[in-house]
Amino acid sequence: MGAMPVVVFADGAAKGNPGPGGWGAIVVTPDGHVTELGGGAGHTTNNRMELSACIEALRHVGPTSGPVAVHTDSAYVIRGIREWIHGWRRRGWRTAEGGDVVNRDLWEALAAAAERVGTVTWHHVRGHQGIPGNERADEIATAFAAGRPPALYHGPLIRYDVPVLDIPVDTRLPARPRGTSSAGRKAAAHSYLSVVDGEPARHTTWADCERRVKGRSGARFKKAMSGAEEEAILRSWGFSVDDVR
Repeated sequence: MGAMPVVVFADGAAKGNPGPGGWGAIVVTPDGHVTELGGGAGHTTNNRMELSACIEALRHVGPTSGPVAVHTDSAYVIRGIREWIHGWRRRGWRTAEGGDVVNRDLWEALAAAAERVGTVTWHHVRGHQGIPGNERADEIATAFAAGRPPALYHGPLIRYDVPVLDIPVDTRLPARPRGTSSAGRKAAAHSYLSVVDGEPARHTTWADCERRVKGRSGARFKKAMSGAEEEAILRSWGFSVDDVR
């Protein structure tokens, strides 16, 4: 058996996206110690808070000879650190379409923190699905975003009232949604896209997209029926698929 990893849960939140934001993280060491971390920002985005949670957790862990397992519900963070960052670096921190990489400062900080730690594996957990570590990290992030910093726990795992090590067996990143069609039914959308205050986002349902753009001055939104159409829409707005969460 390999060495037991340091277990990390990290999450971010922003009210208004952009708006007041917060991040939360939980670090559990192999010797049974738990540290909760959290912070906030007055005007930020959800993506920046998701990145900040991972950065601060890894900075807390610091250099270690053992593995670190980071659990997040942000596909944006995982795809970015596993896949997209390599192309961004080769292109001098430009997207495939030639634009500036959004949140470059935090991507560089995350990469540096991960490199200092050593062996980091990235695990996707579904948000708001009752996963204890994710739910607690979300509570911390949401509280900081609301301007009500919570009491943060530091102490032995045996006294921690969150069953943080109840982790799903399958933590693979899900495939991106694909449009499908069948006889007598309208083809499902591949995705819904929005831009609010210069920040692009991808949504799996129209309801999620509508909630983001409703009442927001200058917001843009559109349905994509395929991956190629999604890419074309984003390109017409001055973004690439690398820029969206």
